[in-house]
Amino acid sequence: MGTKERKQKIQKIMSARQSGCVVVLEDVSDPHNAAAVIRTAEALGISDVWLIFNEGKSFNPRKVGDKSSSHANKWMRFQKFKSSRECIESLRRDGYEIVATALTTNAESLYSANLKSDKIALFFGNEHSGLSLETIEAADRKISIPMRGMVQSLNISVTAGIVMYEVTRQRMENFDRYMISDVDAKKLTKEFNNE
Repeated sequence: MGTKERKQKIQKIMSARQSGCVVVLEDVSDPHNAAAVIRTAEALGISDVWLIFNEGKSFNPRKVGDKSSSHANKWMRFQKFKSSRECIESLRRDGYEIVATALTTNAESLYSANLKSDKIALFFGNEHSGLSLETIEAADRKISIPMRGMVQSLNISVTAGIVMYEVTRQRMENFDRYMISDVDAKKLTKEFNNE
């Protein structure tokens, strides 16, 4: 792809990017699961994925899962945190609504949840134990995907994909409200052109 075509493609992508949506992965142990979530986020125009490492080994999201992410990690912005509290405090300072995916009795069904906040942070937990109790208790809202079979949970990348798609679907009803600003678009374009 030539330079002119590349710039045109990046400009087209910028016009579909969402603002005010952060995907947060808490203590995800398998980098390939994280890479799959990153790929879906990028495909839906979500630019920001934050990773929390309370426990377990930290990894660089830019250097894992080239096959599972289809190199989507090159087109994303990442932040890493050493604690859930630090991440949640940062999001709250910026006015984000904290939405936790959790199998709790008081969780809203994804089918009926209104996910049209101007600023929303979607939290997804560890493959085996889900989100920490600290994060669930700190969340503004809890949502779950209703299950119709014997299995009561899904792989994290599947769960994240379903939830991110639903947020995007709801935002498409009035997408102008959620488009990234011209300033952010220029900043991202510069970053992408340097890749």
